[in-house]
Amino acid sequence: MQIQNASPQHFDRILEIYAHHVMHAYATFDERPPTMDERLPWFEQFSAEGLHQLLVAVDGEQVLGYAASLAYRSHPAFARTVEFSVYLAPECAGRGVGTALYRDLIERVRAAGALTVVTGVALPNPASLALHARCGFREVGIFDEYAEKHCRRISSQWFQLSLG
Repeated sequence: MQIQNASPQHFDRILEIYAHHVMHAYATFDERPPTMDERLPWFEQFSAEGLHQLLVAVDGEQVLGYAASLAYRSHPAFARTVEFSVYLAPECAGRGVGTALYRDLIERVRAAGALTVVTGVALPNPASLALHARCGFREVGIFDEYAEKHCRRISSQWFQLSLG
């Protein structure tokens, strides 16, 4: 397995992985998978260096999962805070793919000058909770039943990782 910057050749598989989570999980609050045209602006926000990156884990030509560092908020005060997101192909859970993606992404955003990483985990999701603990994130709070998807109320556990 190798971790690398995502490129347009990976976009279809990234959309496929994301669509699985939209339809079969609560990790994302989207209720229908986006089309490529809808998702293209999302892809365009990333660069190969800097605070906002999109990485893929690949085995040969196969994309196993991806992780992104996104702007947390648009206020200048949050310029060096990033929000992480990770999604794996369902058959890749428990194989260390998420950990490899996060560890690489943490080092990249640290080198780019990020001070803090934040992320939310929709509950229940024991695998994601374990991933964040393994990567050094600390729990900072729960948004209790603040979202709804498919007629189900969803809570999220929030995490923070200080890099500075």
